[in-house]
Amino acid sequence: MSHGNPPPSPHHPDYLLPWQSSEQAPPDRPPSPADAPAPATAPGRHSDLRRLRTAYRLLRRIATLTALGYFMAFLLLSGFAKELMDVPLFGGLNLGLALGLCQLPVTVLAIVVYERTARRTVDPLAARIRRAGAAR
Repeated sequence: MSHGNPPPSPHHPDYLLPWQSSEQAPPDRPPSPADAPAPATAPGRHSDLRRLRTAYRLLRRIATLTALGYFMAFLLLSGFAKELMDVPLFGGLNLGLALGLCQLPVTVLAIVVYERTARRTVDPLAARIRRAGAAR
């Protein structure tokens, strides 16, 4: 009772692992280091990428500190300088209410400055890095 040829041993060049197809057969010779593609430069060391990270970080910090800084100043004044916040301006409007109403325009201004600065500085850097990555 013959079952055909026995499977080649794992050390035989024609040996295939169960998940390999015949197209994935091991090569006759081991690959040489010259066959390997040249390693790409590490993206963290690329000057454009470093500038992009720096510009984006600066942009985030300025926008966040503008909006949150104004709000924190308003809260601190409300808690510790009640006499100053009660100073009447005109009609029924006092300084505290005027500063509270200014919170929305300050936040909108921070968003507008963020978007404008991102469009002028961060987006061109990101586009340049994208084009350089697509060229590889």
